[in-house]
Amino acid sequence: MNSQKDMIQLANGVEMPCLGFGTWQTPDGETAIRSVRCAIDAGYTHIDTAQAYGNEESVGKAIRLSGVPRKDLFITTKLWNANHTYALTMSSFEESMNKLGLDYLDLFLIHWPNPLPFRDRWQEANAESWRAMEELVEAGRIRAIGISNFFPRHIEALLQTARIAPHVNQMRLCPGDPQEEVVAYCREHRMVLEAYSPLGTGRIFNVPEMQALSVKYGRSIAQICIRWSLQMGFVPLPKSVTPSRIQENLRVFDFELSDEDVKLIAGLKGCVGYASDPDTRTF
Repeated sequence: MNSQKDMIQLANGVEMPCLGFGTWQTPDGETAIRSVRCAIDAGYTHIDTAQAYGNEESVGKAIRLSGVPRKDLFITTKLWNANHTYALTMSSFEESMNKLGLDYLDLFLIHWPNPLPFRDRWQEANAESWRAMEELVEAGRIRAIGISNFFPRHIEALLQTARIAPHVNQMRLCPGDPQEEVVAYCREHRMVLEAYSPLGTGRIFNVPEMQALSVKYGRSIAQICIRWSLQMGFVPLPKSVTPSRIQENLRVFDFELSDEDVKLIAGLKGCVGYASDPDTRTF
């Protein structure tokens, strides 16, 4: 991999840049506009947002201000938990598109598999949303569809009625929490794994092994984390609102970690905590 333009091909042939820019917890307004604009200026072509982030409008404005042709960008948003019906999936998608100012979307994800409002019928609710998403693909409004935070049991339920298998599963994947079983299942089903929170939490910067690797490779701990994610075959989505860090997080294509160090990082069990069980989330 030599640049952010390196692509990963999804099961339907759509190509997705192998590294993206995340916008979770990025406040709507000038902060989001500035950070996304900075990311695009730095060379990111893959931008990830969500209905729940509340910043789709600012992301869309930054895209327009960048002057980069739409065809050269890969834009993702996600369906929020309150919208797991056929009609609400359709209407909230249109709302997202209006906010983003786009006429098509590259990737649309179901954000969580078992939201509280649908806990007693989550399988049927996901099937309804997925049917709407499949129709949007067939209408040319979305290029690829996927899921986020789904475990194998949730995917099995979805596949019982799906006509299009999910192209992507976006999960919390970071040092010490590589979620091997879920990753293996998704790969068996030809899903690309996107890694949100690839830096874990602030605790990663206090892990002695990561500090030692930073010295060994002459790279920041953040760069080590992102490089590890790439070598694991994930699509990392680092997030920052600081221009220097936004640029730094993209400078990960001119070095490689040894196989031993990739395994070491994966084995730092619990160093930044573990992904939560989506069946117990209270939203």
